[in-house]
Amino acid sequence: MENLMVDDDTSNQQQELCEQLNRTKSNEVTPQQREAFVKLLANFVRQRDSDKKHSEDQLFQMFKNKETNTVNMGKFLAELRTIGIRRTDPRIQEMMENLKRVHKLNNYESGSPHTQHLNEETFKAVIAPNIVLIARAFRHQFVIPDFQGCTKDIEEIYWKCKSNTDGKVANYIPQLSRVNPDYWGVSVCTIDGQRFSIGDTSVPFTLQSCSKPLTYAIALEKLGAQVVHQYIGQEPSGRNFNELVLDYEKKPHNPMINAGAILTCSLLKTLVHPEMTLAEKFDYAQTWFSRMAGNEPLGFNNAVFLSEREAADRNYALGFYMREHKCYPEKSNLRECMDFYFQICSMEATCDTLSVVAATLANGGICPLTEERVLQSENVRDVLSLMHSCGMYDFSGQFAFKVGLPAKSGVCGGVMLVIPNVMGMFMWSPPLDPLGNSCRGVQFCKELVEVFNFHLYDNIKHGSNKKDPRRHRYETKGLSVVNLLFSAAIGDVTALRRHKLSGMDITLSDYDGRTALHLASAEGHFECVRFLLEHCGVPHDPKDRWGNRPVDEAETFGHEDVVALLRQWEEKVLKAKSCGTGETGYNSDQDSDSSSGKGSAKKGTAPGSDILS
Repeated sequence: MENLMVDDDTSNQQQELCEQLNRTKSNEVTPQQREAFVKLLANFVRQRDSDKKHSEDQLFQMFKNKETNTVNMGKFLAELRTIGIRRTDPRIQEMMENLKRVHKLNNYESGSPHTQHLNEETFKAVIAPNIVLIARAFRHQFVIPDFQGCTKDIEEIYWKCKSNTDGKVANYIPQLSRVNPDYWGVSVCTIDGQRFSIGDTSVPFTLQSCSKPLTYAIALEKLGAQVVHQYIGQEPSGRNFNELVLDYEKKPHNPMINAGAILTCSLLKTLVHPEMTLAEKFDYAQTWFSRMAGNEPLGFNNAVFLSEREAADRNYALGFYMREHKCYPEKSNLRECMDFYFQICSMEATCDTLSVVAATLANGGICPLTEERVLQSENVRDVLSLMHSCGMYDFSGQFAFKVGLPAKSGVCGGVMLVIPNVMGMFMWSPPLDPLGNSCRGVQFCKELVEVFNFHLYDNIKHGSNKKDPRRHRYETKGLSVVNLLFSAAIGDVTALRRHKLSGMDITLSDYDGRTALHLASAEGHFECVRFLLEHCGVPHDPKDRWGNRPVDEAETFGHEDVVALLRQWEEKVLKAKSCGTGETGYNSDQDSDSSSGKGSAKKGTAPGSDILS
C-alpha cells in the first residue's frame, strides 16, 4: 500500500494504525483494519475541510477593512508577494482566474481584477481552490520563514557586487561581444516556490555551458548512470575546459567540460529516440528544459547558433579527436551531434527562468512551481556532485573550497547556484574573469556564504555567527516572547499579524509580566494597540509585576490617542459585562489579571481572534 500521511494532531493510536497498514500487503488487510482505516480517513477529511474553512475565515478577518467589511485584493496579493508567491505562480492560478471571473461579473467596475474589494462570501470562494498553499504562506511554513528578511540581505549583496567592474565580455563570437557589460541580475527560487529577483532578470541570454548539467540530467534519466558513464568519466580534468585531452580510459573526464558535453549530446542524439530528426530532438530537449523551469518561457537564438557553428574549430577538433579514440556510440553522426550541441548552447532564457531550474535541482528533481517530478532524486544527486567538483571550469576546486556549493557557469556570464533542500539561484553578469566565470557572479557566491551558513561544511549548530534563514523566527518559547514583544515595541503590525497567524499565544508576557499590549501602549503605537485588541482579543488591562496596566503606560508617556482607545475599550468591556454578552475582545469568564499569559480569550472574542493552526 502507498504510505499514508497523517496530520500532526493525529493520535498515537491512529499513527500506529497507519504504520501498521503501511507495512501490510493489500491482500492481508483484515476487515477490522479496513473499517478502522475508513473511520480514520473520514475523520481526516472532516478535519481537513474544517481547517480549510477555518483558514478562510481567519484570512478574511485579518485582511478585511473594518468600515467596508471587504478585503482589498491588491493588499492581499501584495502580502503574498512579500512572502515570495507571485501572481503568475501556477499554484494559485485558480484564484487568479476566479478574480477575473468576479471582475467580469461586476461589469469591470474596478480598474483591475487584482484591485477589487471583495465581501466575505466572494473572498472565501475566490481563494478556496488554493487555500492550502495560501494558508501555508501566511503561517510562514515555507523553507525560508522570514523571506523578506532573507531577500533584504541578498539585495545588499547584489548592490555590493554591482560596483565590481572587473572582467571582459566574451568575444569569440560577435553576438556575445555586443552584450552590455553593465547587465547584472540575481534571481532566487526556493524549494517552496518563493521567488525574488533584482536587477536585469528579464533580459534573455543564451545558456552556453549552463546547459551542460541539464543535458547530463536528461541523459541520466533516459539511459541510466551505468550507460552514461561507460562513455563519460566523473573526474575533474585539471586541464582547460576545451583542451584536447581524455582520461586514462580514453573518455572525456566529466560532462561539465566541452568534450563531455559533446559526448552527452551524442548519447541523446543517438541512443534516445534514434528515430527522431535533428529538429525533433531539439524540441524534445527543449521540452525537458521547460519542464525543469516550471513551463516558463525558453527561446532560441539562431544568430548565436550560426556564429557558434562558424567559430567551432576547437569544438570540432575535440569531436574528431574523440572519434579517433572511438568514444562515440555506434551509428553516431558527428556533424548532427555537433549541431545538436550548438543548438542546446544557443537556447535562450532569463535569470528568472533559470532560477526555477536551479530550484528543481535543489528540490531533488521536483519542480517547485508545477510540483511535477521531472528528475529522479538519485540522478539529481549525481548532477550536483559533478557540478560541485567540475562546474566552474578551472576555478572549480577554489569555488568548492570557498563557497562549498554545486554551481555551473557559462561564457554567457551566468552562474547557476544550487543550495540543496533550500533554494536555487541564478546570477548573470557578462564580464568574465580569465578562467571564464562571471566576476560579479563569483563574488556574489562568496559574499553569500559569508552572510548565510549555506556552505556544505558550515556547522549549523555550533561555532558560527552566520545567519540561517531556514530557522523559524520563533523556534523556542523564550525566543517567541522576545520576538512578540519586540514587534509590539517597534510598532510592527505586519509582524504581529504573522505571529498570530502562526498560532502563537499573543497574551504571552516576559518575566516582569509585561505583555505586547504594555509595550505597544508605552511606545504609543496606536495601530498595534488596536490590532491587539480588535483582532487578537487580548485582555485590555493585564497588570505587570508593579501593578501597571497598558493604559497606565500610555498615560505615563503622554500618548493621549492610545489612552482614549483603551478607555473606550474598557467602557465597551464593562457594558458587555453588564449585558452578559461577550462581543468585545475580553473574555468575561477570565480574570483580567492575565500577565502570565493565561488569560487568552477563547469565548466571545473579537472577529479574527482564533488562531490558524
